[in-house]
Order: sequence, then C-alpha cells, then structure tokens
Amino acid sequence: MGLTFPNLIDATTEELETGLERGLFTSCDLAKAYIARIQEVNSTLHVVTEINPDALSIAAELDAERANGTTRGPLHGMPILIKGNIGTADKMSTTAGSFALLGATLPRDSAVAAKLRKAGVIILGKTNLSQWANFRSNNSTNGWSAYGGQTTGAYYPQQDPSGSSSGSGVASSIGLALATLGSETSGSILSPSEVNNLVGIKPSVGLTSRALVIPISERQDTVGPMARTVKDAAYLLQAIAGKDSDDNYTLAQPFESPPDYVGACNYSSLRGKRIGIPRNVITPGEGDGPVLAAFDTAIQIIRRAGATIVDNVNITDFALDRYLNSNASLIVLEADFISDLPLNYLSKLVTNPNNVQTLVDVRNFTQAFPPEEYPDRDTAVWDGALDLGFNNTSPQFWATYQENLEIAGRQGLLGVLANYSLDALILPTHYSPGLPALVGTPVVTVPLGKSPDNTTVVYNERGTLAESAPSIPFGLSFIGPAWSEASLIGFAYAYEQRTMVRDLVQPYIVPQVELADIVSARKMGVHRF
Repeated sequence: MGLTFPNLIDATTEELETGLERGLFTSCDLAKAYIARIQEVNSTLHVVTEINPDALSIAAELDAERANGTTRGPLHGMPILIKGNIGTADKMSTTAGSFALLGATLPRDSAVAAKLRKAGVIILGKTNLSQWANFRSNNSTNGWSAYGGQTTGAYYPQQDPSGSSSGSGVASSIGLALATLGSETSGSILSPSEVNNLVGIKPSVGLTSRALVIPISERQDTVGPMARTVKDAAYLLQAIAGKDSDDNYTLAQPFESPPDYVGACNYSSLRGKRIGIPRNVITPGEGDGPVLAAFDTAIQIIRRAGATIVDNVNITDFALDRYLNSNASLIVLEADFISDLPLNYLSKLVTNPNNVQTLVDVRNFTQAFPPEEYPDRDTAVWDGALDLGFNNTSPQFWATYQENLEIAGRQGLLGVLANYSLDALILPTHYSPGLPALVGTPVVTVPLGKSPDNTTVVYNERGTLAESAPSIPFGLSFIGPAWSEASLIGFAYAYEQRTMVRDLVQPYIVPQVELADIVSARKMGVHRF
C-alpha cells in the first residue's frame, strides 16, 4: 500500500508527523509548500504580513536533527504562523499592525515563541491582525492594520474575518500552516476561530506567558492556539503552556507542569459530566435562528454522549444588567493599557526607531503618519483611555476591577459552575467570550455549523466587509473555571468527533499547491517553489 500526501487544508499534526518519520517529505518541503500557498492567496486575503526569511534554513536544521535520530517532540519541523503582536528576536518585525513599531527590536523572543522553537516548531511568519489587537479605533474594521492592510475571510468574498486574531484565523482555516497562535483579551481567539471554522483555545490567564507579547491588559490577555482540530490545538497548547518568571501570572498555575492536553482528547470525555446552559446570557438578535437551532441539536448530541444537561443555570439579574450595561470592563482595559504598554513592552525594546515610550507617543505618531489612515480610522479608544485620568495603580481602578470579578465570578459564570456542581457550561460562541474574559477563565470553541445558503448579505458600515453572508461558520463554546483546559479539551474533542462539522463547510478560495508538487519539483531538480 503506497503512502499518500495529506491535503494541507486538512492535514493534522499526526499525519504530518507520520509523513516526516517515514521520509515521504521533509520539513523543508513542508515549509516550501506552506510558503507557496501563502503566496497564492495573500494578495486576495492579506493574511500574512511577513514570512520568516530564515524559515527554510531552520527547517533544514530540523531535518538534519531528524536524520540524526533526534526529534524534539511531536511538533518537530512543523511550520506554525504567529500573530503579529507576539514578539520574536529575529529578522521579522513585531508591530501589532502599526508603523510605530516597525523596525523596533527585542532583547529576546517572547516566552511563547521561545517555547515553540524549543519544541522544534518552524515559526513560518507573522499574521495580520486588527491593529493593536482591536484597541485603537471605534470606527475601524476587523482584520485591518496600517502595516498589513485588510484581511478577509475565506468562506465568502470580502468576509469579515472577525478579530483581533484575524490573519491567524484565516491562515489556519485554509492550510497556510499546520496551525497558528492568536491572542485574546476578550474574544480575539474565540471570535475569529468561530467564523473561520476552527477550534480555538482561549487559555486561563496565566497558563501561557505574555512576556514580550504586545499587551492590552495583564488581567485579561492570554495567548492560545487556533487549529483545524481539537487535538492539533491541544498539541500546540502543550508546547506553549507553563510557568515563566517574566510573567508572574503564570506562577499561579496550580501544577508544576501542565496537564496532558493531548491525552485529554478522549471520545468518552462527556460521559457522566454535568454540562450547564446559562440561557439568560443568550440574547438573540436578527439572523440568530440557525445558530440557536444548531445549538439545540448540539445539546442533544452532548446528552447522548453521556452528559447530564442542566438547563437555565442563569447568572443573577444584577450580573446580567451590569454585564450588558456597565462600562467597568472597558475602564479596566483602558487603565491596564496605559500602564502595561510602556512597562511590559515599550520599555523592553532594544531599538525603538520612532521613540515611542508611552501611549501618548504612540497616539501622536499614529495621528501624524499618513499610512495610519488617521482620522478616517480614529484613535477613540486611546483618547478614552488617556481621558480616564488614572491607570491601574489607582484606587478607582481597583473598585472597577472588583465589579468585573463580581459580575463574572460569584454572581456570574463561576457562581453558576459552583452552585450547580457543573463540569462546564456551553454557549453558542457568539455569546461566550465576554464573561470569561472578565475573570480570566478558559473557553474552547469548536465548529457548530454555518449560515444557510439563503442568508442575506449584510456589509459593515464602511461597506467593505460582509458581516453576514451564506456559508459563514459559527461555533460552540465549552466554558470552565480557571485551569480546566484539559477537561474542556476533552469535552470539545468528544463533541467534535461525533459531528465533524468542519468538514461540512467549504471555503470559496483554496490554495492549490500541495506537498506532492513540492516533492515532485525537488526530485526533478526544479526550483519553482
């Protein structure tokens, strides 16, 4: 029986690992194939801002290690793309999509990038993002940055890719790398994973280090994987999780080393578990009918998998009112950003060509540099932060932060989990990010369905992105208390394996280059790629 090359839009970690082990292809072949695929679609989708110029030499080194009988683990020689706010001390830029940081250099890799390299990953390039992780403007668009242009999704022409990990979502969805890393403050992994037909893991704040990742909020920022399968996401989370002395939030981890996230991928994980539905968090809007119908079907699948469904485990009326109407969540982000951007990132730069030391400096540069498109894309988020008059060291800040903890904690999701003795909660992903963001707890989203073929196309206010359209994917979220990633991964895997929804949704644009093309060209001595 002959060996076959895996299709890169579907290829899993284990399939690629098998091919590498058997010599069917090399990591150089794999990197070349992904680079060629990026080049095929990038002028249309604007997904990748730069390709690592050292990618092929790194791949060759990893191939040599493998040939000598050494592998660093299951991700050895695997190309991964990372979001453009994750710092690397190499020939690539870390910009958060802004020209203000172009040319700035770091003393070392971010902790998560260093962990990827230690695991044998080829950091293939950086993905575009909603500029400053969607924390600059009130009138910009998901997936737009001055440095990277406008990313669009692959499931409908000019699809809104969501954000802020927009490029990471689109890249993973159509096989421009094995998987990607994103970051989340509130929704920035979960939302683009949802609309790009992916599994996204938003880890507990402190499970993955944020050291030398361009910050918004130390209380809410987290780095996590965006992949085509639960197990692939688990492999990537395994590689980046762990304690880091440069991020004291990671020192709160209740384990010396992280759990076995790959081993948690068990088909029977839902058996005997209590899964709750906080119905009053679901506030249906126009066009949500197909999502809610698919959610009801998912509930039955989870029940048949052996779980007990506990419905209407609602957050308190006070928590719901404050969640929907309070500005406490924004104030916490604004005050953290004012402090964290200079302290945790700008002050660490080795070179800083535009001499941006504070948020005021960044705003001044942005408003004066024409490619930043100010004032067409405003700086209203920064204006509001600077108008606060305090940062995260103020007593006013602490009182506001305590409100967040109350409405998402004791009176919110954490209270519900404890009071009903639940193992997890489920929600349509559209409704899942906000409350867990406030208390830094984990969420895993998996594909749930897609919008019907007769869905009305609705564009954003600029008329540039299709926010609603046929065949746009949507997701199902599993939500748990801090450090419960292994359980959530197990539940998500059990659901995924029973449904395989991802396979039912097809992108309108797919790269054509495959591994077989690269290997064939190499064997013929042709250097097309």
